[in-house]
Amino acid sequence: MVDLSLLQSVSAIAGALSVMLGVIYYVNNLRESNNNRRITTTTTLVQSLLTLECLNIEGELYQMTWKDFEDFKRKYDSSVNVDNFSKRMKLWGMYEVIGTLYKSGLLNMQSLFCVTSFSIVNVWVRFKPIIEEYRKVSYGRDGYKNWEYVAHEVAKYIEKTDPLWRSNAAEFFSPEEYDRVFKLGSP
Repeated sequence: MVDLSLLQSVSAIAGALSVMLGVIYYVNNLRESNNNRRITTTTTLVQSLLTLECLNIEGELYQMTWKDFEDFKRKYDSSVNVDNFSKRMKLWGMYEVIGTLYKSGLLNMQSLFCVTSFSIVNVWVRFKPIIEEYRKVSYGRDGYKNWEYVAHEVAKYIEKTDPLWRSNAAEFFSPEEYDRVFKLGSP
């Protein structure tokens, strides 16, 4: 005859094992869900950013010229150049969202760099002085903080993988501009 205490022990062990297996299944399922969300997020960003429209907008932003903030406002402010403002906000807004997604863990650095390459850094270097001025008058002090954060993170990543890249990026900014943006005012 089987001892009742032995049956209770076996039952308790079986119950504990089933709970443990359930937890393992749940954790694996969570990991897979997070991985699928990252893949979906990356795919969506690639489909949004790597379009002819966005690449043309980026090219137009690189062609903009100004002497100082007042000159920028005279040429490109929303009150005088709605077309440029709209294009700028589209790209800047996408970079802000990318920063938010990166901070929340929905994008890892490899995926982020695959999606934005150098552009998220190049555009930040170019427009940081303008954004800082707009923060004083209309964006608020946290305007585009997530983009600023992610631009710094991508710059660190690029410097680790290709230490000479900034000196080869003269088409977009000078090494002095880069140093001013990323060395002196790092968040």
